[in-house]
Amino acid sequence: MTDTPTPTNEIPKDSGNPPVPPGMLLLELVPVPVTDIERAKAFYQDQLGFRLDVDVNPKPGIRIVQLTPPGSACSITLAEGLPTLDMPPGTLRGLHLVVADIEASRAELLERGVEISEVEDLGGVFYAYFADPDGNTWCLQHMPWR
Repeated sequence: MTDTPTPTNEIPKDSGNPPVPPGMLLLELVPVPVTDIERAKAFYQDQLGFRLDVDVNPKPGIRIVQLTPPGSACSITLAEGLPTLDMPPGTLRGLHLVVADIEASRAELLERGVEISEVEDLGGVFYAYFADPDGNTWCLQHMPWR
């Protein structure tokens, strides 16, 4: 069970989380539909290097796993038993992981056993594509000016 302070006055002033400025919409969690949470967790954690943030069973029949790519403010969640996140496994398409050096990032994923395409130059923006074990598709993206 996740322990969350109920009254807001119990939340530490310096929680380490930046405040949400008025008018902002922060994308912080993307559900990824999978058939086997353990297999997907291993792929994202061990092969992609995502940090495991949460792995909880808040109620019988419900499991929530949250992982975050290195350096990202947005995480993914792998869940079972939550009808609001029920999607066919493998239907997520084209999530982008922006990298500083696409060749080095691609080489690292290859070393970790990820099947990833060659780098493509699409008009000065570079991409390399891969999929998780369920067929959800991802790409590394490199924009040299960033």
